[in-house]
Amino acid sequence: MQARRFRFIVFMGVVLAFAGHDVLAAELRVAVQESPGAVRLAAPEGVAPLYVDSKDIQPSGIATDLLADDVARVTGKRPVIVHDSSELSGDAVIIGTLGHSALVDQLVSTGKIHVADLQNKWDGYQIQVVEHPIGNVRRALVAVGGNRRGTAYAALTVSQAIGVSPWYWWADVPVPKKSSLYILPVDIREAPAVKYRGIFLNDEAPCLTGWSKEKFGGLNSKMYVHVFELLLRLKANYLWPAMWGSAFNEDDAESPKLANDYGIVMGTSHQEPMLRAQAEFDRRHPGKDWNYATQPELMEKFWREGIRRNKDFESVITIGMRGRNDTPMIEGATVEQSMHLLEKIVARQREILAQEMNPEVTKVPQVWCLYKEVQEYYERGLRVPDDVTLLWSDDNWGDLRRVPTDAERKRSGGAGVYYHFDYVGDPRNYKWINTNTLGKIWEQMDIAAKYGADRIWVVNVGDLKPMEIPIDFFMSMAWNPSAMTAAKEHTFVYDWAVANFGPEHAHDIADLYNWYTAMNSRRKPELLNTGPDGIYSLVNYKEADTVLAECDAAMSKAEALARELPVDEQDAFFELVLHPVKAVAIVNELYILAGRNHLYAAQGRLEANDLAAKVKELFRTDVDLNRQYNQLANGKWDHMMDQVHLGYASWNDPKSNSIPELKEVVPAAVGALGVAVEGSEAAWPGTKEPARLPAFDSFNRQVRTIELFNRGSTPVHFTAAASAPWVNLSATSGTVEKEQPLLVSIDWPAVPDGGADAQVQITSGGTDSVAVSLHAAKPTGVTPASLQGFIEGDGYVSMDAAHFTRKTEAGGANWETIDGNGRTMSACSIFPVTAPSVLPSNGGMQAPSLEYRMYLLDSGPVSVTAYVSPSLNFVPGRGLRFAMAFDDQAPNVIDVLADASHAAWQESVRENVRTVKAPHMIASPGYHTLRIWMVDPGVVFQKFVVDCGGVKPSYLGPPESFLRVAEEGAAR
Repeated sequence: MQARRFRFIVFMGVVLAFAGHDVLAAELRVAVQESPGAVRLAAPEGVAPLYVDSKDIQPSGIATDLLADDVARVTGKRPVIVHDSSELSGDAVIIGTLGHSALVDQLVSTGKIHVADLQNKWDGYQIQVVEHPIGNVRRALVAVGGNRRGTAYAALTVSQAIGVSPWYWWADVPVPKKSSLYILPVDIREAPAVKYRGIFLNDEAPCLTGWSKEKFGGLNSKMYVHVFELLLRLKANYLWPAMWGSAFNEDDAESPKLANDYGIVMGTSHQEPMLRAQAEFDRRHPGKDWNYATQPELMEKFWREGIRRNKDFESVITIGMRGRNDTPMIEGATVEQSMHLLEKIVARQREILAQEMNPEVTKVPQVWCLYKEVQEYYERGLRVPDDVTLLWSDDNWGDLRRVPTDAERKRSGGAGVYYHFDYVGDPRNYKWINTNTLGKIWEQMDIAAKYGADRIWVVNVGDLKPMEIPIDFFMSMAWNPSAMTAAKEHTFVYDWAVANFGPEHAHDIADLYNWYTAMNSRRKPELLNTGPDGIYSLVNYKEADTVLAECDAAMSKAEALARELPVDEQDAFFELVLHPVKAVAIVNELYILAGRNHLYAAQGRLEANDLAAKVKELFRTDVDLNRQYNQLANGKWDHMMDQVHLGYASWNDPKSNSIPELKEVVPAAVGALGVAVEGSEAAWPGTKEPARLPAFDSFNRQVRTIELFNRGSTPVHFTAAASAPWVNLSATSGTVEKEQPLLVSIDWPAVPDGGADAQVQITSGGTDSVAVSLHAAKPTGVTPASLQGFIEGDGYVSMDAAHFTRKTEAGGANWETIDGNGRTMSACSIFPVTAPSVLPSNGGMQAPSLEYRMYLLDSGPVSVTAYVSPSLNFVPGRGLRFAMAFDDQAPNVIDVLADASHAAWQESVRENVRTVKAPHMIASPGYHTLRIWMVDPGVVFQKFVVDCGGVKPSYLGPPESFLRVAEEGAAR
């Protein structure tokens, strides 16, 4: 195991290099054997001392202590921390802040290090190996910060390179053991692109609240110190503290002091201005209204006290105001009334800041969060001074509502983004488990970066756990958005798995993570119970069966991998991979089987009773799994999985988990054969409409299912016969105890050209008989070997957006594939996202395009449905449009947001997709090309479905059609 983990240490240095940016990209590489120019950090005979000036500004000393602890975690030997440079000899590590460390400043003045690249770089740092820096020191690793946080980042970069994960405490990631550590020659210089990078602990009851109360006595400094340390290790610097009934500054007076010592810039949420929590107000003024309109003097006094209390700590002051418990400020007020009041509030708050903090109020960092209705006030003309940062929000579901305009990007206060990984509100809470795909986060935050919203990035992470991987990704991207390309996003989880578990199982870990977040991207767990029969189709396209098979395969893979991992990795693997995989699989299976119970009960199938028992068993398994999480690591995380997540009936979470209503079937006294067919909810005998299987075709060569079931208590005999010799049956007779599938396939060489119809006759007891019709399509104009592109089958052509035949660039813009974005496999969108809009001219388009070649079997009308991510028109005055046409027809411009209603938005975020449909006319059978043009950047395509008259209801849409890629000469 140790050899495997050491390979990861060297690799981690490479990851750090590519994740960084600015002046010089280099590697922080670690070896276990001495090599020329290397600093001996640790060897069997001892470890190098760490130097930090005793007068250096915090968190330099804190970070030095953490690095010493980390070296001890790896080697078993803790370095001596010295404050007098004369005590240094041999090899050493020198840590310090420019202007606050006498030794660092001496190295600058003597020319041993050059810091021109570090000057005026907010949170920047550099790490160098320096020969003979002073006196008796042979060689030193010099870690210098341009400000106090930069120093901490430099020291903790060394920690990460030697194998200590930022998640060693929060996710129990084990630390590899090594007796020798040598830092190879290096020169790294980095600084962040986003100035304030942080998280918002929110929606924290019952999990974070219950956990912290049990482990630390509450949301106090004993708990927050772990948050501050994590933020430093992730190169973050900003925190909105928990606020559901808690008050960061008053619950424990040590918390704000400790935050300042750790270099964490404190703020407050969009609801709570001037560093004051609503909980503080409620405790002081019970029964009083949190409302400036009714009691301005009281609110101003309250704000003034908060600023006076915290003025010596580094903060970003939230200004403005929202109403009690995160609601609009004045219920029933007009927009004009609210705007006028808010202008008065901001003016008074600025006066208080000038009086209590700094007469030059423009030098006090301030932020105004344009959240929900506040954005409307801004759009209607409300303005704040240019030095205030405008914090734009997403729609609470990960879709940016707005980015800065050209004029707004010139404001001295800049702009930022408030993003969500967790949410309580309309149309439904999602706070149980991680539901965030990295592809979606990357695509949206790339927009923010490209449009200059780079002053503040803060993300609502709920309870912090279990959002470890998306938090890490968000902070990595905030450090350097331009380095996180679509390709880097695609490999991020693999690299993360290598860093935390080693390379041996990294691919499997990444696959499992990507699977469960993709499942949650299709439908968040809290939304799975909509409708009595569930979300996924129980009869069409084997959709529910496919999801169940995916769940079973993922659980089996995760459990098998857990058995292979060493003991010290078990807790981390359970928290980060095994628990969420199993949790997602169990909940999906529970709701699918509950829906199937309803279907089978309506058909009179005895199997409905077994399904009811299975649903109850899954409910117990869900309880046991979350209890296992709470008991993990000797109970370290007790209460972290207390969140209710089953049985939602409205937007808000129910008081306790519950299972859906289940049906029971009472069997007849005597056996009676029932027949159900794939693609229908009906059952025979008993249904007037004839039984018919979905179409077969010679390209997909489907195997269809007729399900035989028993409606009574005694076994029944059946016989089955096909009317054509080219129809194959898996059985021609048998006995059915409860149910038995009868598989139907086609002997394609024997099918007449053009196709043919047939029947399967099923008989029981000599009297009961059901005829099941079928059609086998065998096109004559094309074969699987000669096809070029997609082909129609079962009345449709379904195409994943990434499987285009051709793409063309225009005007410097092009289409790129984004993995991990969408409900099926990936998505396509335009880059750069700042490309100008293009409209048709003279009946044509001079815009980047995608082409999808397909073979259609008939002429006549068809409709094309585009499955588009639920993005919003984030640029003021611009739409979210694209153009579409077949062949050489004139482009038809389509507005994705033509229905801008609240109901349409609700449906789009529930389903994580918008569907837009347009009619087309096909002149003749044969090859045709569907062309898609960019009109506005920001449209993210997931798939396209051409409905030739056969599309049936389903959640994900028809599965992808048969495709043969001509250049590859292969079908997929």
